[in-house]
Amino acid sequence: MKKQNLTVRDMTQIALVAAIYVALTITPPLNAISYGAYQFRISEMMNFMAFYHRKYIIGVTLGCMIANLYSFGIVDVFVGGGSTLVFLTLGVILFEKFKNQYILNNLIRLDHFCFAILFSISMFTIAAELHLLQGLPFFLTWFTTAAGEFVSLLIGAILINRLSQHIDLTR
Repeated sequence: MKKQNLTVRDMTQIALVAAIYVALTITPPLNAISYGAYQFRISEMMNFMAFYHRKYIIGVTLGCMIANLYSFGIVDVFVGGGSTLVFLTLGVILFEKFKNQYILNNLIRLDHFCFAILFSISMFTIAAELHLLQGLPFFLTWFTTAAGEFVSLLIGAILINRLSQHIDLTR
């Protein structure tokens, strides 16, 4: 984010994004598919809001950290939250040059698609955590978490792009 002060409106929007992320992760029955080796977090679709305004990196990261308190506690807060912060920020910076390009018959923005690949690959951090904490097989867990993440992000890319046509996410 540029060197700028966050306004009360910005902080409110960040808090709302974090709260919605938490609700979409921990609320039954969504919590059943939000944790573990086979996860499909609907809340991860909100990552794409950061491509419209970088302040949402904070909201998504805080939401992830709070939601992760309900899984493996403080370890997951730092592993999952830290991974979200690093890879979401990296994705927004790396793929910014593709933001006006579309693929799949204008269905998905190219920056969103590239990010979905990068973020899915980054699930090695979660696979390593689950391997160390629960003894789950690393490569299988990496594959299953990455696959769930990729599908969630592809759906999110379409939904957030459509939403951005009706709501100005850049403010």
